[in-house]
Amino acid sequence: MNQLQIKGNWNEIKGKLKQKYGAVIDDDSIFVEGKMDELVGRIEIATGKTKETILKEINDL
Repeated sequence: MNQLQIKGNWNEIKGKLKQKYGAVIDDDSIFVEGKMDELVGRIEIATGKTKETILKEINDL
């Protein structure tokens, strides 16, 4: 497992935690942020691109 895959796994886990605890404390913004983190983590793992590159591509749409 390379460093980028580890970062992708971490972003996915971090996203899931934000979703879980965003729902517990009833904070929709944390839940949505968690969904985005999870998505970016999955894309990092699948494509090998960095988080910054992925977010730039999303923002450029």
